[in-house]
Amino acid sequence: MEQNNSLSSLKSPKFILKLVGIILLAGIVVVSIIRDRIVNNPQYQVSVNGQGKVAYNADIALITLGVQVDKAKTAEDGLKQLNDKMNKIIEALKKSGVKEENIQTENYSLSPQYDVIGGMAKVSGYNANQQLSIKIMGIDKDQNLVGNAIAAASKAGANQVAGIKFDVSNLNDLKQEARIKAIADAKAKSANIASVAGVKLKRVIGWYENIIKAPDNSAPFYGYGMGGGGAEAAMSPAPQIPSGSQEIIIEINLNYEVR
Repeated sequence: MEQNNSLSSLKSPKFILKLVGIILLAGIVVVSIIRDRIVNNPQYQVSVNGQGKVAYNADIALITLGVQVDKAKTAEDGLKQLNDKMNKIIEALKKSGVKEENIQTENYSLSPQYDVIGGMAKVSGYNANQQLSIKIMGIDKDQNLVGNAIAAASKAGANQVAGIKFDVSNLNDLKQEARIKAIADAKAKSANIASVAGVKLKRVIGWYENIIKAPDNSAPFYGYGMGGGGAEAAMSPAPQIPSGSQEIIIEINLNYEVR
């Protein structure tokens, strides 16, 4: 009699529903474990850093120079003085070998100057300023090009040098060369590390790059005021502005899977 009751309870809808529920729950747990293993497969990794250096000589100079006119009697007079001097400077730069397309205006301003007289601010004149950005090519072959251009501009009336920055025309090629050296350095280090640690490195699963030094993230050299040009500047020798040898330094970090 009891056996029949047991068989009946096993065939009851409640028991069947519980059994199905247990089976479904077990299936969900198993699928979750498998999914976690596939999607979040634990990987043992090691990171190795390599560095690549490439020396180069700059072949481009970027010069910012200009003219400051102070206390002109009128705004028109200030602009006339400025324009006359700038025209002479541009012609002098072209005669020194700078191409016209490599000369462009970077800043142009005109403003009144005020003096305080008897407690009142009064216009005492007008200040005018214009700065040119000049690109000089081929300085790796002739280091005197930069100094000659500055001297020519000074003799023509330039009285400001706001900055000089050196650059290189094949920057992307030099960066790629530094990257290749950095990767080779990282691979050499990783082989030594794996040998000492007694592990085997599998494939590279990631990397990142860090530019330590390059022309596009280096600080420019800043110049100074040169006086008023004219006869004094005409007697001055061309300044010596060596660009020197520079470096591009790039670090590459390789992430290896370890087995």
